[in-house]
Amino acid sequence: MKMNTLAQLVRVLLGVAGVALVLLGIAFWTGHASSLIPVHAAIGLLFVVCLWVLSILGLKAGVNRRLVAFVFIWSLAVPIVGAIQMLLLPGAWHWVVQVTHLLTGIVAMYLGALLHKRISLAIS
Repeated sequence: MKMNTLAQLVRVLLGVAGVALVLLGIAFWTGHASSLIPVHAAIGLLFVVCLWVLSILGLKAGVNRRLVAFVFIWSLAVPIVGAIQMLLLPGAWHWVVQVTHLLTGIVAMYLGALLHKRISLAIS
């Protein structure tokens, strides 16, 4: 499979997973679908793996190593925040942790799109 095709496929998977994660997150916040938390975690893992694949493709394509490293490190922060969020600020202030997790994910979606764009430019 050509690098550009693989990068595009991973970008689409990242986008679909990102939208699904946000929708599930909204369902959780509104008190619905708590039984789907394991599904959220599985889709989150797919999301992070997509960022890792884009990071590898970025290195192979010669994209700026600092950007690739930043995307990779950020991709590690998303599941860490998600995994420990129930332990942080329980009670009335827990929404701060939830918003932090949401924003971390949204930034990760942006970074994945940015990295994909840089890969496309580098290999064209």
